Amino acid sequence: MFLKKIKNIILASLLSFFIIPISLLAYSPYVIPGGENIGIQINSKGVIIVGLYKVNDRYPGKDAGLKVGDKILSINNQEILNIAEMVSEITKNKNKNNLLIKYERNNNIFETTLELYGDSEYTFKTGLYVKDSVNGIGTLTFIDPKSKIFGALGHEIIEKNTNQRIEVRNGKIFKSEVTGIAKSTRGNPGEKNARFFSEEVYGYVSKNTKFGVFGVYHNELPQKKLLKVADPSEINVGPATIYTVLSNEKVEEFSINILKLNTEANQKQKNILFEITDQKLLEQTGGVIQGMSGSPIIQDEKIIGAVTHVIVDDSKKGYGIFIKWMLEEAEN
Repeated sequence: MFLKKIKNIILASLLSFFIIPISLLAYSPYVIPGGENIGIQINSKGVIIVGLYKVNDRYPGKDAGLKVGDKILSINNQEILNIAEMVSEITKNKNKNNLLIKYERNNNIFETTLELYGDSEYTFKTGLYVKDSVNGIGTLTFIDPKSKIFGALGHEIIEKNTNQRIEVRNGKIFKSEVTGIAKSTRGNPGEKNARFFSEEVYGYVSKNTKFGVFGVYHNELPQKKLLKVADPSEINVGPATIYTVLSNEKVEEFSINILKLNTEANQKQKNILFEITDQKLLEQTGGVIQGMSGSPIIQDEKIIGAVTHVIVDDSKKGYGIFIKWMLEEAEN
């Protein structure tokens, strides 16, 4: 559920003969809670093959041994970062029938030869459907007021055609307004409908991991009350609330009830099982919906986690991740 070149987050540099105090590596004990609806754009490292099509009764991609999910890294030894560069390189090599393709599959690098088909002097077909970016909406979870590092979603962004995590080349979060709600029903999760304002950038994305999307907040920090970060040992079964947007940009607070906590060391995703108890939220959404991922969970004036998943067979219930795991991932 749940998108200008940027620099990777660097919290500390370990140089020979220098010792960095541990306190400089730790996230802030108090953070700015999110709840805002955001647009997210992630540009991938390399061009991803998302489909194969037939050309002249053949499948050039299949003949070359390429598969959906493969990532094209270079063409004729020229590095390819995006579709525009791929098109440019193909055009430069229009007089060649074959292209030397270097690609990545399951973290291994391979090479193959792809036959190029020309319909005319200006039109060429590779037999490949490709993608170099993904866009979507989600919810901002937190901003660290000292480092300006933000976290959102609480889970990774997956490219739907390949079911693979997008490796970040660069990306951004930006203004988004909720324009409507498609309600959840049993077996069919609902979703937020939203309008994008991609030119109003809030921050730049550098990581897409199983714990969420992370980067550096670029805009002026929101003027909100800071909330203490809860350790999992401080979280209790019982009443809590979530912050999320149901209309335009208005962040609202809604009641939930925490049913179960999973504090096992090897479980770092579905930590909080909860049900929505707020009647207004249930009336408007039918339960947990797509786009709500990242909505911060609050208990006893502490930020304890973020909404991550809906239970499809009972959309009133969902899962959340402990905020501690998101913050630890953000500072890595």
